Amino acid sequence: MKTTFINKAQAEEIIKQYPTPFHIYDEKGIRKNAKALREAFSWNKGYREYFAVKATPTPAILKILHEEGCGLDCSSMAELVLAQRCGVTGEEIMFSSNVTPPDEFAKCRELGGIINLDDYTHIELCREALGGTLPEVMSCRFNPGGIFQLSATGEGVQVMDNPGEAKYGMTEEQIVKAYRKLKEYGVRRFGIHAFLASNTLSDEYYPALARILFKLAIKIRREAGVTLSFINLSGGVGIAYKPDQRANDIAVIGSKVRDAYEEVLIPEGMGDVAIYTELGRFMMAPYGHLVTRATHSKHIYKEYIGVDACAVNLMRPAMYGSYHHITVLGKENRPCDHVYDITGCLCENNDKFAIDRPLPKIDMGDILVIHDTGAHGFSMGYNYNGRLKSAELLLGEDGSVKLIRRAETLDDYLATLEGFF
Repeated sequence: MKTTFINKAQAEEIIKQYPTPFHIYDEKGIRKNAKALREAFSWNKGYREYFAVKATPTPAILKILHEEGCGLDCSSMAELVLAQRCGVTGEEIMFSSNVTPPDEFAKCRELGGIINLDDYTHIELCREALGGTLPEVMSCRFNPGGIFQLSATGEGVQVMDNPGEAKYGMTEEQIVKAYRKLKEYGVRRFGIHAFLASNTLSDEYYPALARILFKLAIKIRREAGVTLSFINLSGGVGIAYKPDQRANDIAVIGSKVRDAYEEVLIPEGMGDVAIYTELGRFMMAPYGHLVTRATHSKHIYKEYIGVDACAVNLMRPAMYGSYHHITVLGKENRPCDHVYDITGCLCENNDKFAIDRPLPKIDMGDILVIHDTGAHGFSMGYNYNGRLKSAELLLGEDGSVKLIRRAETLDDYLATLEGFF
């Protein structure tokens, strides 16, 4: 059963000051989760989490995570500038981008961040962008191609993804060549990065990926004469969006990665390699709610409940058909004996938060909490139909509520139309 971190009384008080819809984040949960991740990998002396800024590019959240020891994974100029303004610089920044504009390579170097190259051709592009010299530390992104698959585990979980269709990373042959070239150009410390599957619900994913990268690290040392300083397992550790799904156990994951490390790297004399992670969804998704009100009901061929949020506020269900659990505040213990489509107001038929969802009877004015929106929720918002992005709030550890991003206004929306108004 999924529970909310705010109740109906709290929501009603918040709405008096901040109208729906809005995203709200749970500081207590965020900090607790960050500590659990750090503890799971505490066996590795150089371990660092680089939070994926794209998941929740909100300075108040980035600062909380930085206070908990996280660096930041950036993928654009705006994200690099956000990191800088949050006081995150140097090797606390990992810059993993693709189809990268030259000025973004330059900005990362200015900040002292680690550039993670997506393609072999980017070596020369980056070198040119940086005036003919490369940084002392660089990383390369690996794509093994083909299908990545884990066999069914004891929990019956199966993971399958298709790296061969992904636009990211280098082949094994290319990446060995890349390290030779980087070494020739004066790079002295090296890392590797890979992302093979998304939102996995298996404690076996990270350990399986780790073994692939650990074995590749040995090959790189033998064939390119380069010993890696760090191995970045990237993201992919998922969350249980549905109530009946088993959540990942990060302590077990960390322990299994340690087993792989001790079995593969230590016998090769590579026991000082740092392990990095680059989690977004796992770090933040469960600690965000989209709070909205029921405003319309429609009875035609189906039963529809219209709410004052829409895909502008949460795009994942419309874009991917993703499941997000919904709680009707104050009706948590009532039977789910009605079946609704929960819809927004956009002129698109996929603007639905739920389809054929069993829920308690919903009355107009009811407050609905859409769960697990703390990552890739607000950040994927857009302005279709001229709909405006919502506010973001932070529920503090002491129970206070703070506005951390105001809602957009119509003046904001029109501000870029120079010379027309």
